[in-house]
Amino acid sequence: MLSVQQVTGGYAGAPVVKNISFEVKKGELFGILGPNGSGKTTILKMLSGILPHKSGDIVIKGKTLSKYTPKELAKIIAVLPQHSSQAFSYTVKETVSLGRYAHQKGWFQSWSNKDEEAVNRVMEQTGISQFQDDDIQQLSGGERQRVFLAQALAQEPEILLLDEPTNHLDLSYQKELLDLLSVWSKDCGLTVISIFHDLNLAGLYCDRLLLLENGEVNIDHVPNEVLKEGRIREVYRTKIEKLPHPRVPAPQMVLVPERAQAKSRQLKRIDQDSFEIREGLIILRSPFPLKTMSSGVTGSGTGWNRIFLNRHVSKNYDCSDHRAEMAEFVQEIGFEPGETVGMMTAVYVEDHSSKFFEEETFSVYVVVTAGVGNAVDASKSEEHSYHLTPGTINTWIFVNGNLTEEAFIQCIMTATEAKTRALYDQKVKDTVTGTIATGTSTDSILIAATQKGENLEYAGTITPLGKVIGKGVYECTVEAIKNSQRRIKK
Repeated sequence: MLSVQQVTGGYAGAPVVKNISFEVKKGELFGILGPNGSGKTTILKMLSGILPHKSGDIVIKGKTLSKYTPKELAKIIAVLPQHSSQAFSYTVKETVSLGRYAHQKGWFQSWSNKDEEAVNRVMEQTGISQFQDDDIQQLSGGERQRVFLAQALAQEPEILLLDEPTNHLDLSYQKELLDLLSVWSKDCGLTVISIFHDLNLAGLYCDRLLLLENGEVNIDHVPNEVLKEGRIREVYRTKIEKLPHPRVPAPQMVLVPERAQAKSRQLKRIDQDSFEIREGLIILRSPFPLKTMSSGVTGSGTGWNRIFLNRHVSKNYDCSDHRAEMAEFVQEIGFEPGETVGMMTAVYVEDHSSKFFEEETFSVYVVVTAGVGNAVDASKSEEHSYHLTPGTINTWIFVNGNLTEEAFIQCIMTATEAKTRALYDQKVKDTVTGTIATGTSTDSILIAATQKGENLEYAGTITPLGKVIGKGVYECTVEAIKNSQRRIKK
């Protein structure tokens, strides 16, 4: 659809862009990224024919840009600039109707039903029909932006050029606009070329990205390849980290404030001094948020949390709405569910076991509550009937160190292996199958890290961190099981 071949150009003096080459296919949503001054807007102006290029070729539908008349080009390319302005006091509909000029033989002397339908359709699609008779000067910045987008779409172009299309739009309209552009590109074959300052929106919606640096192409590739930590840090000269989007397969970049980096260098640790036990409740309070991965009733998944609860409930506890009930309980005792990992256990929390392990460059605090009343052999779990019950073996692991994502997962693996060995050595059996149990049907786990101090890349069973976790979880699980069994025998 569009090919840029070794294009150099800009304004008077030195060229802004140098030897730029890329291609955009029909129906692609193509994003252009780069710091201020890297040449993003210059490229867009050259593609639209507003700014001539000094050398190279811009080819549109197999024909060089220079061979198109302005009106011919307007039937193919529509432009939404970064800062649209309106000198005259037109109504919204009149402004949108100006987009049909390329299809007119005279100055709106041949206005047809097709023109009217096109204008009404794009006003509806961009959500501006309700104020089509209003003076455009009376609209907010976001509303005005949508009017000029509708004007561009009224041209019924094959290529749409946008310079920061979500500028001035609130979150809901940003999403609506980009969802709409995505539908037009995929379902209608509209080719969309857009400048983005927001890397995350670009990563979510674009098929490919062009990253510019000092007027040259740094990379032209799919979002996951372009949005790499090292590359973005180098091009944008700032501290940034890459994370996967929680719902869709798209990369997301997060800024790391300097204040957060300074705080991370202040060494603090979680140990038994942070631990408190009340009747039927274990509480650990951190003076700062910990990065967590857990299967708690509240705070499940990954996040940042300060409060950690393990709550005793009856074996007959009604689990029909346990998440809502647990959140209400957390609030009743003075904590916020949004910053709390909360677990339930049918065993008495007074029978817990906890140990602190100090190593040269990191430390680990392990807390376990364990009962084996509903122990299960995972290899024979199909012989059990399913019903939701309160947890029995709840394992907490607090690491005073900086864990990678890989290390978080390996912590869970190592802890699970150690717990399973503890059950084996204690000869805990699955009462249904008579075989050695590997856990209970409702075990829960928490890994929480300070993300300060020593960088701990791995936590497999024979790594320095893995050795401590394996030892700690094994010893605490054995001791907690014995404590619980002693209570039962009394």
